[in-house]
Amino acid sequence: MGYVSAVPVPPSRADSASPARRAGAGGGRRTLAAALLLAAAGAAVVLLASGQTWAEGHAAVGGGSVPLRATGQNVTGVPAALAIVGLAALVAVFAVRRAGRLLVSGLLALSGAGAALAAFLGADDSSALDEKAARTSGDAAETISGLTHTAWPYVTFVGGLLLLIAGLLALRFGAAWPAMGGRYERDGSPRARKPRAVKDPERPEELWKALDRGEDPTGV
Repeated sequence: MGYVSAVPVPPSRADSASPARRAGAGGGRRTLAAALLLAAAGAAVVLLASGQTWAEGHAAVGGGSVPLRATGQNVTGVPAALAIVGLAALVAVFAVRRAGRLLVSGLLALSGAGAALAAFLGADDSSALDEKAARTSGDAAETISGLTHTAWPYVTFVGGLLLLIAGLLALRFGAAWPAMGGRYERDGSPRARKPRAVKDPERPEELWKALDRGEDPTGV
């Protein structure tokens, strides 16, 4: 009675690398989803908060006073403009590769940082209301009185920070994200192999070799 010794077959390189590839693909998808969510939320917050009232006051007209208010757009149009630039940069991340992706990721981060900085600097600004007071009263030297500020500039600041974080994620993990018209090569899925042509379909050993490779020797 003969014995057949079981020789362990070492795993193929593709099989041994598949867990790492799957882990990398999962991390890429998570960072991609996080960046998309943060950028969309940040841009929406900046655009919404920029249209709200940032400051209020009164201008002396005749013997009374007129209430005046200034929106974020009156104070500074920079945050809203940079939010749109940031969204465009996020879309461009998927249209370019390598150095181009690095550049647009940096643009996204800079857009967020600029929007946050502009909102922070405009939080206690009074020049927009002073100009309105001068126009309303007809006196170029007239300034706003009873000036108060709202929390909307700080909401805009937070939106800018969200854009900044999305840009930093793109800088750090953007190389693993898919590109438009490209295949996500790190998804861990097996690539389709082109079946080899059977050298001599009339020889049984060639047919067995093709079957052993998992190919159809008939070519159907």
